[in-house]
Amino acid sequence: MRLKELPLRVTALTTAALVVLPAAVLLLLPRRPAQGLDRLLPYAALLQSFTAQPAQPPPALWQQRLGPVAAQRQWRGQRRLWWQFWGPHGDAGAYLVFPAVAGQPPLPDALPDALRVDALVVVAPSPLARQLLQEQLKLRRRAPRGLDQRCSLALQQREAVHWNGVALAQMLGPLSPLALSLQQGCLVLRSEGSALLWQGEADASTDALQAAPTPIAVPPTPDRRAPALLELRGPRLELLLRGLLSTALLRDALAQRYGLGAEQLRRLQGSPFALQLRSQAQGPYRAGLDLVVRLPGERQLWDRWLLDLSRALTDQGLASSQPAPGLTLWSREDGEAVGGWRRLGSDWLLLFLGPSPTQTPGWPEPGLDRWQLSLQPTALEATGLLPSGLPLVVQRAQRLVLQGQGAGQSALAGRLELK
Repeated sequence: MRLKELPLRVTALTTAALVVLPAAVLLLLPRRPAQGLDRLLPYAALLQSFTAQPAQPPPALWQQRLGPVAAQRQWRGQRRLWWQFWGPHGDAGAYLVFPAVAGQPPLPDALPDALRVDALVVVAPSPLARQLLQEQLKLRRRAPRGLDQRCSLALQQREAVHWNGVALAQMLGPLSPLALSLQQGCLVLRSEGSALLWQGEADASTDALQAAPTPIAVPPTPDRRAPALLELRGPRLELLLRGLLSTALLRDALAQRYGLGAEQLRRLQGSPFALQLRSQAQGPYRAGLDLVVRLPGERQLWDRWLLDLSRALTDQGLASSQPAPGLTLWSREDGEAVGGWRRLGSDWLLLFLGPSPTQTPGWPEPGLDRWQLSLQPTALEATGLLPSGLPLVVQRAQRLVLQGQGAGQSALAGRLELK
Protein backbone atom coordinates (compact mmCIF):
# COMPACT_ATOMS: atom_id res chain seq x y z
CA MET A 1 0.00 0.00 0.00
CA ARG A 2 1.39 3.38 -0.97
CA LEU A 3 1.71 6.22 1.52
CA LYS A 4 -1.06 8.31 -0.07
CA GLU A 5 -3.46 5.37 0.23
CA LEU A 6 -3.08 5.04 4.06
CA PRO A 7 -6.42 5.53 5.83
CA LEU A 8 -6.84 8.99 7.29
CA ARG A 9 -7.39 7.46 10.74
CA VAL A 10 -3.99 5.72 10.71
CA THR A 11 -2.25 8.84 9.44
CA ALA A 12 -3.81 10.92 12.22
CA LEU A 13 -2.78 8.41 14.89
CA THR A 14 0.77 8.31 13.54
CA THR A 15 1.02 12.10 13.51
CA ALA A 16 -0.36 12.29 17.06
CA ALA A 17 2.18 9.74 18.22
CA LEU A 18 5.04 11.67 16.62
CA VAL A 19 3.94 14.86 18.38
CA VAL A 20 2.55 13.67 21.70
CA LEU A 21 5.10 11.03 22.65
CA PRO A 22 8.17 13.33 22.52
CA ALA A 23 6.20 15.95 24.42
CA ALA A 24 5.28 13.38 27.08
CA VAL A 25 8.93 12.38 27.39
CA LEU A 26 9.93 16.01 27.88
CA LEU A 27 7.29 16.39 30.57
CA LEU A 28 8.34 13.24 32.37
CA LEU A 29 12.06 13.95 31.96
CA PRO A 30 12.30 17.75 31.97
CA ARG A 31 15.51 19.51 31.08
CA ARG A 32 17.49 20.36 34.18
CA PRO A 33 16.75 23.97 35.11
CA ALA A 34 20.46 24.51 35.71
CA GLN A 35 21.58 23.08 32.38
CA GLY A 36 24.71 25.00 31.50
CA LEU A 37 26.21 24.96 34.98
CA ASP A 38 28.54 22.11 33.97
CA ARG A 39 30.00 24.40 31.32
CA LEU A 40 30.59 27.24 33.78
CA LEU A 41 32.17 25.15 36.54
CA PRO A 42 35.64 24.78 34.93
CA TYR A 43 35.99 28.57 34.70
CA ALA A 44 34.83 29.36 38.24
CA ALA A 45 37.38 29.76 41.03
CA LEU A 46 34.46 29.93 43.50
CA LEU A 47 30.84 29.06 42.68
CA GLN A 48 27.94 29.15 45.13
CA SER A 49 24.23 28.35 44.85
CA PHE A 50 21.44 30.11 46.75
CA THR A 51 17.75 29.39 47.28
CA ALA A 52 15.54 31.90 45.48
CA GLN A 53 13.09 33.78 47.75
CA PRO A 54 10.98 35.86 45.34
CA ALA A 55 8.81 37.18 48.20
CA GLN A 56 11.89 39.01 49.51
CA PRO A 57 13.58 41.98 47.78
CA PRO A 58 16.16 41.06 45.14
CA PRO A 59 19.69 40.54 46.53
CA ALA A 60 22.19 43.34 46.10
CA LEU A 61 24.07 41.47 43.34
CA TRP A 62 20.90 41.26 41.26
CA GLN A 63 20.30 45.00 41.53
CA GLN A 64 23.94 45.77 40.75
CA ARG A 65 24.00 43.59 37.63
CA LEU A 66 20.46 44.14 36.28
CA GLY A 67 19.32 47.47 37.64
CA PRO A 68 16.36 47.89 40.04
CA VAL A 69 13.51 47.39 37.53
CA ALA A 70 14.89 44.38 35.62
CA ALA A 71 16.14 42.81 38.87
CA GLN A 72 12.66 42.99 40.43
CA ARG A 73 11.00 41.56 37.31
CA GLN A 74 13.41 38.65 36.94
CA TRP A 75 13.55 37.95 40.69
CA ARG A 76 9.77 37.49 40.91
CA GLY A 77 9.99 34.69 38.35
CA GLN A 78 12.64 32.66 40.19
CA ARG A 79 11.47 29.48 41.91
CA ARG A 80 14.45 27.30 42.89
CA LEU A 81 18.11 28.27 42.83
CA TRP A 82 20.39 30.98 41.53
CA TRP A 83 24.20 31.19 41.51
CA GLN A 84 27.14 33.52 41.68
CA PHE A 85 30.72 32.77 40.76
CA TRP A 86 34.12 34.41 40.53
CA GLY A 87 36.58 33.72 37.75
CA PRO A 88 40.35 33.30 38.16
CA HIS A 89 40.70 37.06 38.69
CA GLY A 90 38.61 37.56 41.82
CA ASP A 91 39.02 41.34 41.83
CA ALA A 92 37.01 41.48 38.59
CA GLY A 93 33.78 40.90 40.55
CA ALA A 94 31.10 38.23 40.72
CA TYR A 95 29.08 36.83 37.84
CA LEU A 96 25.31 36.52 38.41
CA VAL A 97 23.69 33.33 37.10
CA PHE A 98 20.00 32.38 37.09
CA PRO A 99 17.59 30.24 35.04
CA ALA A 100 15.96 32.02 32.13
CA VAL A 101 12.30 32.75 32.95
CA ALA A 102 9.73 31.87 30.31
CA GLY A 103 7.89 34.93 29.03
CA GLN A 104 10.52 37.38 30.25
CA PRO A 105 12.43 39.56 27.77
CA PRO A 106 15.70 37.98 26.56
CA LEU A 107 18.15 39.73 28.86
CA PRO A 108 21.26 39.09 26.77
CA ASP A 109 19.71 41.35 24.13
CA ALA A 110 18.87 44.02 26.69
CA LEU A 111 22.08 44.03 28.76
CA PRO A 112 25.51 44.33 27.14
CA ASP A 113 27.12 42.27 29.94
CA ALA A 114 24.70 39.29 29.75
CA LEU A 115 24.83 36.09 27.72
CA ARG A 116 22.89 32.84 27.50
CA VAL A 117 24.60 29.58 28.46
CA ASP A 118 22.12 26.82 27.62
CA ALA A 119 19.19 27.28 30.04
CA LEU A 120 20.96 29.95 32.11
CA VAL A 121 21.41 33.69 31.94
CA VAL A 122 24.91 34.82 32.96
CA VAL A 123 25.50 38.50 33.74
CA ALA A 124 29.17 39.43 33.90
CA PRO A 125 30.62 42.19 36.10
CA SER A 126 31.94 44.04 33.02
CA PRO A 127 31.96 43.86 29.20
CA LEU A 128 35.55 42.57 29.29
CA ALA A 129 34.63 39.80 31.74
CA ARG A 130 31.73 38.83 29.49
CA GLN A 131 33.99 38.69 26.43
CA LEU A 132 36.58 36.55 28.23
CA LEU A 133 33.95 34.09 29.43
CA GLN A 134 32.39 33.89 25.99
CA GLU A 135 35.77 33.04 24.46
CA GLN A 136 36.43 30.40 27.13
CA LEU A 137 33.06 28.74 26.56
CA LYS A 138 33.96 28.15 22.90
CA LEU A 139 36.67 25.72 24.00
CA ARG A 140 35.69 22.07 24.16
CA ARG A 141 35.90 20.73 27.70
CA ARG A 142 35.18 17.24 28.94
CA ALA A 143 32.17 16.70 31.18
CA PRO A 144 32.79 17.02 34.94
CA ARG A 145 34.13 13.88 36.62
CA GLY A 146 34.71 12.74 40.17
CA LEU A 147 34.49 15.55 42.71
CA ASP A 148 33.52 18.08 40.01
CA GLN A 149 30.60 15.93 38.89
CA ARG A 150 29.32 15.39 42.43
CA CYS A 151 29.62 19.07 43.19
CA SER A 152 27.88 20.10 39.98
CA LEU A 153 24.89 17.93 40.94
CA ALA A 154 24.85 19.41 44.45
CA LEU A 155 24.94 22.96 43.09
CA GLN A 156 21.92 22.19 40.92
CA GLN A 157 19.86 20.74 43.77
CA ARG A 158 20.60 22.70 46.98
CA GLU A 159 22.72 25.42 48.51
CA ALA A 160 26.36 24.52 48.06
CA VAL A 161 29.76 26.00 47.29
CA HIS A 162 32.63 24.82 45.08
CA TRP A 163 36.19 26.18 45.09
CA ASN A 164 39.59 25.55 43.56
CA GLY A 165 43.17 26.48 44.44
CA VAL A 166 42.90 29.93 42.85
CA ALA A 167 40.04 30.92 45.16
CA LEU A 168 41.81 29.40 48.15
CA ALA A 169 44.95 31.45 47.46
CA GLN A 170 42.90 34.65 47.10
CA MET A 171 41.02 34.06 50.35
CA LEU A 172 43.90 32.87 52.55
CA GLY A 173 46.73 34.93 51.08
CA PRO A 174 50.05 34.05 52.76
CA LEU A 175 48.34 31.26 54.73
CA SER A 176 47.29 29.35 51.60
CA PRO A 177 50.30 26.93 51.71
CA LEU A 178 48.80 25.53 54.93
CA ALA A 179 45.73 24.39 52.96
CA LEU A 180 47.43 22.39 50.19
CA SER A 181 45.27 19.37 51.05
CA LEU A 182 42.12 21.44 50.34
CA GLN A 183 42.98 22.69 46.85
CA GLN A 184 39.62 21.68 45.41
CA GLY A 185 36.43 21.07 47.31
CA CYS A 186 32.68 21.18 47.62
CA LEU A 187 30.40 21.77 50.60
CA VAL A 188 26.63 21.43 50.95
CA LEU A 189 25.26 24.14 53.25
CA ARG A 190 22.32 24.36 55.64
CA SER A 191 21.33 26.63 58.51
CA GLU A 192 20.45 25.71 62.08
CA GLY A 193 19.38 28.61 64.25
CA SER A 194 22.18 31.16 64.16
CA ALA A 195 24.69 28.64 62.80
CA LEU A 196 25.67 27.68 59.26
CA LEU A 197 26.48 23.96 58.91
CA TRP A 198 28.18 22.12 56.08
CA GLN A 199 29.33 18.70 54.88
CA GLY A 200 31.33 17.78 51.84
CA GLU A 201 34.76 16.85 50.57
CA ALA A 202 38.09 18.28 49.45
CA ASP A 203 41.13 17.02 47.60
CA ALA A 204 44.75 18.01 47.22
CA SER A 205 44.53 17.20 43.49
CA THR A 206 43.07 19.59 40.92
CA ASP A 207 41.51 16.69 39.00
CA ALA A 208 40.07 14.45 41.72
CA LEU A 209 38.54 11.30 40.22
CA GLN A 210 38.15 9.13 43.34
CA ALA A 211 34.79 8.01 44.66
CA ALA A 212 33.23 10.20 47.34
CA PRO A 213 34.72 9.73 50.82
CA THR A 214 32.60 8.43 53.69
CA PRO A 215 30.80 11.46 55.19
CA ILE A 216 31.59 12.62 58.72
CA ALA A 217 29.19 14.22 61.17
CA VAL A 218 28.93 17.97 61.71
CA PRO A 219 30.75 18.92 64.95
CA PRO A 220 28.55 19.93 67.91
CA THR A 221 28.14 23.49 69.15
CA PRO A 222 31.58 24.70 70.33
CA ASP A 223 32.34 25.25 73.98
CA ARG A 224 31.61 28.89 74.86
CA ARG A 225 34.56 29.16 77.25
CA ALA A 226 37.32 31.47 76.02
CA PRO A 227 39.09 29.38 73.37
CA ALA A 228 42.33 30.09 71.54
CA LEU A 229 42.20 32.51 68.62
CA LEU A 230 43.03 29.54 66.41
CA GLU A 231 43.60 25.87 67.12
CA LEU A 232 44.53 23.09 64.71
CA ARG A 233 45.07 19.50 65.79
CA GLY A 234 45.56 16.34 63.81
CA PRO A 235 47.03 12.85 63.62
CA ARG A 236 49.89 13.78 61.24
CA LEU A 237 52.09 16.88 61.25
CA GLU A 238 52.33 16.41 57.49
CA LEU A 239 49.10 18.42 57.36
CA LEU A 240 51.21 21.49 58.20
CA LEU A 241 54.59 20.48 56.79
CA ARG A 242 53.28 19.78 53.29
CA GLY A 243 52.54 23.46 52.76
CA LEU A 244 55.27 25.01 54.87
CA LEU A 245 57.98 23.02 53.13
CA SER A 246 56.69 23.56 49.59
CA THR A 247 59.41 26.18 48.99
CA ALA A 248 63.13 25.40 48.98
CA LEU A 249 63.85 28.73 50.70
CA LEU A 250 62.05 27.69 53.88
CA ARG A 251 63.46 24.17 53.82
CA ASP A 252 67.00 25.55 53.55
CA ALA A 253 66.39 28.05 56.37
CA LEU A 254 65.13 25.32 58.71
CA ALA A 255 68.11 23.12 57.92
CA GLN A 256 70.86 25.73 57.97
CA ARG A 257 69.67 28.09 60.73
CA TYR A 258 67.78 25.73 63.01
CA GLY A 259 69.24 22.29 62.29
CA LEU A 260 65.89 20.79 61.25
CA GLY A 261 67.02 18.72 58.29
CA ALA A 262 65.34 16.28 55.94
CA GLU A 263 65.68 13.30 58.32
CA GLN A 264 64.01 15.06 61.25
CA LEU A 265 61.25 16.41 59.02
CA ARG A 266 60.62 12.97 57.54
CA ARG A 267 60.19 11.50 61.01
CA LEU A 268 57.91 14.32 62.15
CA GLN A 269 55.49 14.00 59.22
CA GLY A 270 53.56 11.15 60.84
CA SER A 271 53.48 12.67 64.35
CA PRO A 272 50.24 13.77 66.08
CA PHE A 273 50.23 17.49 66.84
CA ALA A 274 48.23 20.41 68.24
CA LEU A 275 48.84 24.02 67.22
CA GLN A 276 47.27 27.07 68.83
CA LEU A 277 47.40 30.84 68.46
CA ARG A 278 46.67 32.62 71.76
CA SER A 279 45.99 36.32 72.30
CA GLN A 280 48.31 38.47 74.41
CA ALA A 281 46.70 41.11 76.62
CA GLN A 282 50.00 42.93 77.10
CA GLY A 283 53.55 42.99 75.81
CA PRO A 284 54.99 43.55 72.32
CA TYR A 285 53.20 40.59 70.70
CA ARG A 286 49.60 40.48 69.54
CA ALA A 287 49.57 36.68 69.87
CA GLY A 288 51.67 33.72 70.90
CA LEU A 289 52.05 30.50 68.90
CA ASP A 290 52.28 27.04 70.54
CA LEU A 291 52.94 23.68 68.92
CA VAL A 292 52.72 20.36 70.78
CA VAL A 293 54.14 17.42 68.82
CA ARG A 294 55.08 13.85 69.64
CA LEU A 295 58.75 13.17 68.91
CA PRO A 296 59.17 9.84 67.09
CA GLY A 297 62.19 7.59 67.47
CA GLU A 298 65.10 7.82 69.88
CA ARG A 299 65.13 10.64 72.40
CA GLN A 300 68.84 11.20 71.76
CA LEU A 301 68.09 12.32 68.19
CA TRP A 302 65.86 15.13 69.43
CA ASP A 303 68.17 16.06 72.29
CA ARG A 304 70.93 16.60 69.72
CA TRP A 305 68.58 18.70 67.60
CA LEU A 306 67.63 20.91 70.59
CA LEU A 307 71.33 21.33 71.33
CA ASP A 308 71.99 22.45 67.73
CA LEU A 309 68.99 24.77 67.93
CA SER A 310 70.33 26.28 71.15
CA ARG A 311 73.66 27.07 69.49
CA ALA A 312 71.88 28.71 66.55
CA LEU A 313 69.75 30.91 68.82
CA THR A 314 72.78 31.89 70.88
CA ASP A 315 74.57 32.95 67.67
CA GLN A 316 71.57 35.19 66.94
CA GLY A 317 72.12 37.06 70.20
CA LEU A 318 69.41 35.43 72.31
CA ALA A 319 69.94 34.31 75.91
CA SER A 320 68.50 31.15 77.47
CA SER A 321 67.17 30.42 80.94
CA GLN A 322 65.47 27.51 82.72
CA PRO A 323 62.79 29.08 84.93
CA ALA A 324 61.13 25.68 85.56
CA PRO A 325 62.04 22.00 85.22
CA GLY A 326 62.02 20.96 81.55
CA LEU A 327 61.41 24.56 80.38
CA THR A 328 63.92 26.46 78.22
CA LEU A 329 63.11 30.14 77.63
CA TRP A 330 64.86 32.39 75.11
CA SER A 331 64.93 36.18 75.55
CA ARG A 332 66.25 39.29 73.82
CA GLU A 333 68.81 41.65 75.35
CA ASP A 334 65.98 43.72 76.88
CA GLY A 335 64.72 40.61 78.72
CA GLU A 336 61.61 40.16 76.53
CA ALA A 337 60.85 36.45 75.97
CA VAL A 338 60.64 35.48 72.30
CA GLY A 339 60.02 31.74 72.61
CA GLY A 340 61.30 28.43 73.85
CA TRP A 341 60.33 24.82 74.49
CA ARG A 342 59.24 22.46 77.23
CA ARG A 343 59.57 18.68 77.44
CA LEU A 344 56.23 17.03 78.21
CA GLY A 345 56.81 13.51 79.38
CA SER A 346 59.17 11.22 77.50
CA ASP A 347 58.11 11.80 73.89
CA TRP A 348 56.12 15.05 73.66
CA LEU A 349 57.57 18.51 73.06
CA LEU A 350 55.97 21.95 73.35
CA LEU A 351 57.53 24.61 71.09
CA PHE A 352 56.32 28.20 71.50
CA LEU A 353 56.86 31.68 70.07
CA GLY A 354 56.25 34.61 72.39
CA PRO A 355 55.91 34.36 76.17
CA SER A 356 55.82 30.96 77.83
CA PRO A 357 52.19 29.70 77.74
CA THR A 358 50.38 29.22 81.02
CA GLN A 359 48.35 26.40 79.44
CA THR A 360 49.44 23.96 76.75
CA PRO A 361 47.20 22.91 73.86
CA GLY A 362 45.25 19.71 74.49
CA TRP A 363 47.14 16.72 73.14
CA PRO A 364 45.61 14.87 70.17
CA GLU A 365 43.72 11.76 71.20
CA PRO A 366 45.69 8.54 70.51
CA GLY A 367 44.60 6.79 67.33
CA LEU A 368 42.37 9.66 66.20
CA ASP A 369 42.47 9.93 62.39
CA ARG A 370 40.54 13.20 62.16
CA TRP A 371 41.92 16.74 62.12
CA GLN A 372 40.07 19.80 63.43
CA LEU A 373 40.48 23.53 62.90
CA SER A 374 38.78 25.96 65.27
CA LEU A 375 39.07 29.73 65.15
CA GLN A 376 37.42 32.96 66.32
CA PRO A 377 37.16 35.19 63.23
CA THR A 378 35.99 38.36 65.00
CA ALA A 379 38.71 38.06 67.64
CA LEU A 380 41.34 37.43 64.96
CA GLU A 381 40.07 40.45 63.06
CA ALA A 382 40.44 42.60 66.18
CA THR A 383 44.12 41.63 66.40
CA GLY A 384 44.70 42.17 62.68
CA LEU A 385 45.51 38.49 62.09
CA LEU A 386 42.51 37.41 59.99
CA PRO A 387 43.15 37.07 56.22
CA SER A 388 41.30 39.89 54.46
CA GLY A 389 40.10 37.77 51.53
CA LEU A 390 37.75 35.53 53.53
CA PRO A 391 34.02 35.79 52.75
CA LEU A 392 32.24 38.48 54.76
CA VAL A 393 30.05 35.96 56.58
CA VAL A 394 33.21 34.25 57.88
CA GLN A 395 34.88 37.52 58.89
CA ARG A 396 31.88 38.45 61.02
CA ALA A 397 31.40 35.03 62.63
CA GLN A 398 32.06 34.36 66.28
CA ARG A 399 33.41 30.83 65.88
CA LEU A 400 34.29 28.49 63.04
CA VAL A 401 34.94 24.76 63.41
CA LEU A 402 36.10 22.62 60.49
CA GLN A 403 36.81 18.90 60.71
CA GLY A 404 38.40 16.68 58.10
CA GLN A 405 39.19 13.00 57.77
CA GLY A 406 41.70 11.76 55.25
CA ALA A 407 44.96 12.92 53.69
CA GLY A 408 44.99 13.54 49.90
CA GLN A 409 41.21 13.26 49.85
CA SER A 410 39.24 14.47 52.85
CA ALA A 411 35.67 14.27 54.05
CA LEU A 412 34.74 17.65 55.55
CA ALA A 413 32.16 18.88 58.05
CA GLY A 414 31.86 22.05 60.05
CA ARG A 415 29.85 24.85 61.53
CA LEU A 416 29.97 28.63 61.58
CA GLU A 417 28.54 30.29 64.68
CA LEU A 418 27.18 33.71 63.83
CA LYS A 419 26.78 36.53 66.33
